[in-house]
Amino acid sequence: MIQTRIEHDLLGDRAVPAHAYWGVHTLRAVENFPISGQPIGQATDLIAALAAIKQAAALANADLGLLDGARRDAIVAACEEIRAGKLHDQFVVDQIQGGAGTSTNMNANEVIANRALEILGHEKGAYRFLHPNEHVNLSQSTNDVYPTALRLAAWAGIHRLIAAMGSLRGAFAEKAGAFSDILKMGRTQLQEAVPMTLGQEFNTFAIMLGEDELRLAEAAQLILEINLGATAIGTGITTHPDYAERVRARLAEVTGIPVITAADLVEATQDCGAFVQVSGVLKRVAVKLSKTCNDLRLLSSGPRAGFNEINLPAKQAGSSIMPGKVNPVIPEVVNQVAFEVIGNDVTISFAAEGGQLQLNAFEPIIAYSLFRSVSHLTAACKTLEENCVRGITANRDKLRETVEKSIGIVTALNPYIGYAAATEVALEAHRSGRGVYELVLEKGLMSKERLDAVLRPDMLTRPQAFVA
Repeated sequence: MIQTRIEHDLLGDRAVPAHAYWGVHTLRAVENFPISGQPIGQATDLIAALAAIKQAAALANADLGLLDGARRDAIVAACEEIRAGKLHDQFVVDQIQGGAGTSTNMNANEVIANRALEILGHEKGAYRFLHPNEHVNLSQSTNDVYPTALRLAAWAGIHRLIAAMGSLRGAFAEKAGAFSDILKMGRTQLQEAVPMTLGQEFNTFAIMLGEDELRLAEAAQLILEINLGATAIGTGITTHPDYAERVRARLAEVTGIPVITAADLVEATQDCGAFVQVSGVLKRVAVKLSKTCNDLRLLSSGPRAGFNEINLPAKQAGSSIMPGKVNPVIPEVVNQVAFEVIGNDVTISFAAEGGQLQLNAFEPIIAYSLFRSVSHLTAACKTLEENCVRGITANRDKLRETVEKSIGIVTALNPYIGYAAATEVALEAHRSGRGVYELVLEKGLMSKERLDAVLRPDMLTRPQAFVA
């Protein structure tokens, strides 16, 4: 038989496992929300953020004479343990929940209270000595704790994503340098256009990532604004007049994150615009990363019947029936992450719009969706870099052959032989299968020396002065 203790809430008494650090509020939430099967303890950034907020609140309340030193020290010690990674298995409520995050906040209050009671020498559940609501949640409400925790957690995750994007960008830039001397045909609408270098193509991938790193860093600044001190709806009811600023300063001190208190806490308590903005930028990252992976899959298609311009590292057998087949599995998984992020953005948009009056009750699904977008994009960037980009090689002979046979190089001759003559050469080359180079010489449209000068790789891939 499992030993239990009896805890009481407004609905009555319930038996709670004696060993559990969580209490009756958490028990009811576990029963009510069997939704995703993913407890909040798996969202480690969120748990660390909640502990940091409770620690800052205890310090601020003690500063203001609202909490005695013994309880302050016990709460702080419990929070520091949680922030170090302990007791995360005690955060058991589902990440998707009703109640605007109240179950998450109470789970944190109960775990911290019961660990603090142990530190003080009492048994779990002896709340007359230190209470989850009266002491751990002092001067707080779910409605300012939960959104602040989401912001702190998102801040941590976003900066890991930015670092992963930067590393992937560096891998593309290295390949751009290695491929800078390889001429190939650029394409528009999947048709041959004009020559470029493979290095220019890979440099584009790097630049796109760099742009999104900047946009993501800009969006992250929006989530530095918190509503801690707002309590229920932003009026600050039940708080000391100096609490909001004091707890902000303590939170910045505890986390090292330069949080700022919103100018209007009533507005800040109901507004989810910052999450919408961040999610929109994550969608932008996903869309462009997916486009890059589309290009990698297309450029490596074949190996005999496709483009076959580059080789992706072979990572695993590609078929249970076709011997020797190797698929572009890494770009494929990144594509799928991108599709998920785009869907998460839709969810976040609807959830932000669905809030009513002074509170948005749907922040749990915002958190769930946002955290998945950030963590999955981070993992996608890492696997794309390590298991794909760094091992890409170029098929130089194939690329050179494509350029030599392409009709697209005739575009470079427009300034010298005119559009009409260039069109005639292109059509005849297409009909006959002969090369542009030999046809131009045969028709006497340019001398060999001038043609060779015009068709040099450095002339074909960047703006140049007219060759006399």
